[in-house]
Amino acid sequence: MIIDHIGITVKDYTKSKKFYVDLLVSIDIVLVMEYQGWAGFGRNNKPEFWITENNKLDSALHIAFGAENREKVRNFYDTAIKLGAKDNGAPAIRDKYHQNYYGAFIIDHDGNNIEAVCHNPE
Repeated sequence: MIIDHIGITVKDYTKSKKFYVDLLVSIDIVLVMEYQGWAGFGRNNKPEFWITENNKLDSALHIAFGAENREKVRNFYDTAIKLGAKDNGAPAIRDKYHQNYYGAFIIDHDGNNIEAVCHNPE
């Protein structure tokens, strides 16, 4: 990954933290730490995705989380929908990117386009 970590703002910290805790575990990403109003999620005890509250959201973001296999992508999508996220593209091959691009897209509670993607063949 060329970016070491990323942070986004959310309207409701408590609601969004619970959403991401419950969602990201489906692709083996967990809450690693909280620090001065930020929640940091990652793997191997390294926070790489951060959220903090700001009631003045200006624009939505797109973030894609890597998943180790296609089953994890499907789990991510199913979990997100159960948690109240909106569908923005069910799990499928997106061969316009490359032949093994398997992704799923959801819209979180703040309008962000969140994706899980696997680049490996089935």
